[in-house]
Amino acid sequence: MAAVTADTPARRTPAEERLFHLVLALIATDTGLTKSQILSTVEGYAQRYVAGADNASLERQFERDKDDLRDLGIPLETIDQLGADGDTKLQRYRVSRDAYPMPDDVAFTADELALLSLAGQVWREGSLSDDSRRALTKLRGLGVTIGDAVIGVAPTLRALDRAHNPLTVAISRGRQVEFSYLKPGDARPEVRLVSPLALVQHEGRWHLLAYDEVRDGERTFLLQRIVGTVRQRAGTARTAAPGDAERALAELAELWRHNVATVRSQPGSEADVVLRNRRGSHSEGEVLHVRSTDLTLLADELAGFGDEVQVLGPPALVDAVVERWERVVAAHG
Repeated sequence: MAAVTADTPARRTPAEERLFHLVLALIATDTGLTKSQILSTVEGYAQRYVAGADNASLERQFERDKDDLRDLGIPLETIDQLGADGDTKLQRYRVSRDAYPMPDDVAFTADELALLSLAGQVWREGSLSDDSRRALTKLRGLGVTIGDAVIGVAPTLRALDRAHNPLTVAISRGRQVEFSYLKPGDARPEVRLVSPLALVQHEGRWHLLAYDEVRDGERTFLLQRIVGTVRQRAGTARTAAPGDAERALAELAELWRHNVATVRSQPGSEADVVLRNRRGSHSEGEVLHVRSTDLTLLADELAGFGDEVQVLGPPALVDAVVERWERVVAAHG
């Protein structure tokens, strides 16, 4: 990341994102952070902080943010340094986990806590932005202990694929990107050079609408199939036309309407509950008709239910599920 100077234009972070990162930092420290440490390391402040310069406007922003946190009911504590009461430069700030407990009527079993821990790890590894990673690294360098439970404190707030952040940056800067993409059925990923046009979410998954510069045409990419790093290239990207995002969503919705799987699930099983309550599903007795934009991903899901579900069609989906079961048998006997 390039050094920030007084002449460097800084990207403005949305207020809710800045407050989230501030809470993340303050709840992760037991001893508290000074104002200087917060302004120089926390996402939302660090981009505008200039070491040794006048950061008065940034300090005023921090004062307003403190008031906002308290208005939200977040117990922000101010700790005076011994013998320096009232010295704002030496004061430390933190959010005590003891004073910010779970509601009394919320409890989790051991299995649920294990699942939450796993979800927090997935959220951390797959969706924490590069800026947040840098900020957390700096905080660790200051001696602040960042625990896994803190990193995953709110996994639903930013459940993004790792490619999402660099693609967002490339779109905002009008830059072409290159990435490796693994299509269903292929053994190795292909390198794609594209002009990213829009990011859209459908069926809970993020998709990239882009112009493939090598194949000379528009393509839609599922972000979770992007392998490795998204790399910006020097070429200026094509500009998205008005309505491109809406058109991409409409095309995905049309694909979803036409991709219908027919399955039979065991009554009362997990598969039965999940598939019956899936958006767009309808039943004819024990037979369920399930829609999906991507039958390859649906095959993964159905195979995971084991003998709780019997896949009746289409034939390509039946073959895909059987192939997955055969791989499991071959690997584990």
